[in-house]
Amino acid sequence: MSRTVVSAKNVEKIVETAAGRLVILDGIDLEINERETVAIVGASGSGKTTLLGILAGLDSATAGSVHLVDAELSQLDEEARAGVRGEYVGFVFQSFQLLGSLTALENVMLPAELRGERLAEAQAVELLEKVGLKHRTTHYPRQLSGGEQQRVAIARAFASNPTVLFADEPTGNLDTLTGEKIIDLLFDLNQAFGTTLVMVTHDSRLAQRCDRTIAIEAGRISP
Repeated sequence: MSRTVVSAKNVEKIVETAAGRLVILDGIDLEINERETVAIVGASGSGKTTLLGILAGLDSATAGSVHLVDAELSQLDEEARAGVRGEYVGFVFQSFQLLGSLTALENVMLPAELRGERLAEAQAVELLEKVGLKHRTTHYPRQLSGGEQQRVAIARAFASNPTVLFADEPTGNLDTLTGEKIIDLLFDLNQAFGTTLVMVTHDSRLAQRCDRTIAIEAGRISP
């Protein structure tokens, strides 16, 4: 039986604005099991990206509880949440989030280097080969196309050998053909690494590849 690696119970996110109280998430309950692939979908402003950030420990809920692997994030401060992310989590962002001053190889090496792993460079070279960019190891992000940058970002995400990979619109800045290649790559690597994949997407092709879809509407899970 698969264990639950991500869960939320009665999660709320409320912010105070000049116009008054804004409820972004309203009573979210969910469970995601080990090795499951889940798409979070919904209209712009529905709260899906906020939910992803809370599940990943990048943001904190106003109320409710969130568990990520063995940690209850709602009981942790930002420093402790960062430690949990470093141990269990990989990220792929729409805007790639590569460090412009580092080469492709150095970007991929970074997570392993931060953990003090001795084989960081060898692992990074192997991952870049898996994503078809072994010939681009010394190139900087500005020298790479959007699709190539996202391939580097995916390699970096898997460099931490994450238990859970969170992806926020991973094909959002890519053309259709490049996006399809990135989708194939993401799912192939996810299966090879046995990772749980949780992603926010507007891309119906991407959502259909997942084991299940969670639809968010006005801060609530849609039946």
